[in-house]
Amino acid sequence: MAVEEEGLRVFQSVKIKIGEAKNLPTYPGPNKMRDCYCTVNLDQEEVFRTQIVEKSLCPFYGEDFYCEIPRSFRHLSFYIFDRDVFRRDSIIGKVAIRKEDLQKYHNRDTWFQLQHVDADSEVQGKVHLVLRLSEVITDSGVVCHKLATRILECQGLPIVNGQCDPYATVTLAGPCRSEAKKTKVKKKTNNPQFDEVFYFEVTRPCSYNRKSHFDFEDEDVDKLEIRVDLWNASNLKFGDEFLGELRVPLKVLRQSSPHEAWYFLQPRDNGSKSMKPEDLGSLRLNVVYTEDHVFSSDYYSPLRDLLLRSADVEPVSASAAHILGEVCREKQEAAVPLVRLFLHYGRVVPFISAIASAEVRRTQDPNTIFRGNSLTSKCIDETMKLAGMHYLHVTLKPTIEEICQSHKSCEIDPVRLKDGESLESNTENLRQYVDRVFSVITTSGLSCPTVMCDIFFSLREAAAKRFQDDLDVRYTAVSSFIFLRFFAPAILSPNLFQLTPHHTDPQTSRTLTLVSKTIQTLGSLSKSKSASFKESYMAAFYEFFNEQKYADAVKNFLDLISSSGRRDPKSVQQPILLKEGFMIKRAQGRKRFGMKNFKKRWFRLTNHEFTYQKSKGDPPLYSIPIENILAVEPLEEESFKMKNMFQVIQPERALYIQANNCVEAKAWIDILTKVSQCNQKRLAVYHPSAYLNGHWLCCRASSDTAAGCSPCTSGLPANIQLDIDGDRETERIYSLFSSYMTKLEKMQEACGSRSVYDGPEREEYSTFVIDDPQETYKTLKQVITGVGALELEHAQHRRDKFKRTKYGSQEHPIGDKSFQSYIRQQSETPAHSM
Repeated sequence: MAVEEEGLRVFQSVKIKIGEAKNLPTYPGPNKMRDCYCTVNLDQEEVFRTQIVEKSLCPFYGEDFYCEIPRSFRHLSFYIFDRDVFRRDSIIGKVAIRKEDLQKYHNRDTWFQLQHVDADSEVQGKVHLVLRLSEVITDSGVVCHKLATRILECQGLPIVNGQCDPYATVTLAGPCRSEAKKTKVKKKTNNPQFDEVFYFEVTRPCSYNRKSHFDFEDEDVDKLEIRVDLWNASNLKFGDEFLGELRVPLKVLRQSSPHEAWYFLQPRDNGSKSMKPEDLGSLRLNVVYTEDHVFSSDYYSPLRDLLLRSADVEPVSASAAHILGEVCREKQEAAVPLVRLFLHYGRVVPFISAIASAEVRRTQDPNTIFRGNSLTSKCIDETMKLAGMHYLHVTLKPTIEEICQSHKSCEIDPVRLKDGESLESNTENLRQYVDRVFSVITTSGLSCPTVMCDIFFSLREAAAKRFQDDLDVRYTAVSSFIFLRFFAPAILSPNLFQLTPHHTDPQTSRTLTLVSKTIQTLGSLSKSKSASFKESYMAAFYEFFNEQKYADAVKNFLDLISSSGRRDPKSVQQPILLKEGFMIKRAQGRKRFGMKNFKKRWFRLTNHEFTYQKSKGDPPLYSIPIENILAVEPLEEESFKMKNMFQVIQPERALYIQANNCVEAKAWIDILTKVSQCNQKRLAVYHPSAYLNGHWLCCRASSDTAAGCSPCTSGLPANIQLDIDGDRETERIYSLFSSYMTKLEKMQEACGSRSVYDGPEREEYSTFVIDDPQETYKTLKQVITGVGALELEHAQHRRDKFKRTKYGSQEHPIGDKSFQSYIRQQSETPAHSM
């Protein structure tokens, strides 16, 4: 979600690695250990919580967290809690990083001292305040000034113990006076609308002079202030909770009367003293905070069009996208926004095909194909993460959850065996797990997203063409990604792929490590698999899988997923069973006078046909060829007053089916859609309700052949295009080009050097892949021009923002240190450098 600014959108995101804490204070009890967890908070709003690490004063968390930040915030905070079974969990300490300081710690491991947490200092939110000073002549003729203090509203107050019932106290304070007044309590809101006015009388000295009645004497003004305190009305015996305060000296009225502004709430000055930081231990964090300032789409057209043409540039090394990979310090930096941009515009397959073909042509040994951290490898990794996450979950999650829950011992290293454990029993447990994981992977081919299949097809074709004498290279080119870089890492670290919410416990982690190693080796199709293990116990265990059926299953799976997504599923000669089970179907009305009743039938789906029969093993009663499936969509419950129904739409009629539950219904819809999504005659629209009593229930059309009234759901995997903002990705690519401008200029020099000189080149130029210096130079010039144009737009926007922004506005309240820092930077920046 973007925060809107005038003329652009601002996206904020944060990626956090929570490492470990050390030297936490001991528990004041006999065992001295603590059960600790860590939370991530935007100000005081918790957005993530780690798992609990039990009985440790140096807990290791090792958890990653990423989120888009949908609102403004002042601090990114981390709290260490000690779990208490009988009472509320206690806070040991916190780390609070101001928003403006996040760049200091950008993407580097940092140890932070834990700070003491005091309830009085835990403040957030802002207050809208108006002060007005007016002249009053009393009945006795004495002239004085009356101060009107209006509390309009507050925003973003913290929620304390699940509730927020705020009120404010307003105090006129000075050396010899302290007069306080109180607003009404606003129930159940952290954005209270008070709109209350309080009057305070300020008596003037006898030397009052009408001509200069606003020229107050310094000693009066400097010593008077308005203090506003926010409280949460509590029923607890400990009293009301302090939410924050603000102090406004009356001398602000010299500049303007009335004075109206927003203020950030601040900690209370007389809060209890903090403990020494070293008394509470420390926390290791790695924080990457990103802020993207995105213009409207037309600003990015030149750079975006240049990037999207990359797949068509000859040679591809002269393209803008490939150049980005060359200048970035890490290929991953370039791969993430490039893949997202190309996915959004449907160009990821041709681009990856082009850079993969170029890499294959440069590869000399088929055994090292796609083994390095090249731009190709990183782009395919990123594509699999985006396009394949749903596929990964459907394939692996049930089995991974079973392994985590069953907690069977699978240790096969004799040195690591615990007392009472049996090596034979552990080996059998592990063998069963490997068999189960191997089976779910190798039977999942038709669930593999089309975009991944198309990429694997291009890898297979390029590798087979380059190494024609190696018959296995068409398999290893694909297995190096799908097994080595997709399934194996997900099994090894399931929490990083959202297959588990947190790190697994040490025993389960060890089991998953052994399973991952075995699956990786099974998928590699290497000639001498046992020799690929350095541990003798793994080599011995692998003998269980040294059968041809495993190699055949891998090859069949690789054949299936490396076929072009546009081909006919029937071209896989052997029918592959995809799913089967009992469901209830409604008669289709094929017989003129037959009753349209509901019957339980055994359904069976292969890559060739969808059939049903009375019972499992019986001959089919009806068969639908895959090419005749025009759409598979849910059926609205109102049609037959039955839940979990869907429809398989054919040229002449629809087959209405009820699954056992919502999970099964979704699974059948997903797999039927996948297997039929390449059919040329797929429908664009359908009827979400049934045709009953002479009309469609959804649109009331009377003809049973009337065109559908709702758009069909896409067969593409998991909303890739909907979840990606093309302009944001182009802005990120611009930012990368801008930060690596020096390397772009060096690359230009390298192109010039190679164009005029054939001898040994300077060492600083040798790192660049430049196949065609003239074409590369031409593209570099266009990139630098496009980046320069966007830099000018950003500079103009900063100047405009600087001119129109008011300190004390709702967007930038008084007390906003990040804005004060911004103002200071802008005032110090010469106009020509902006």
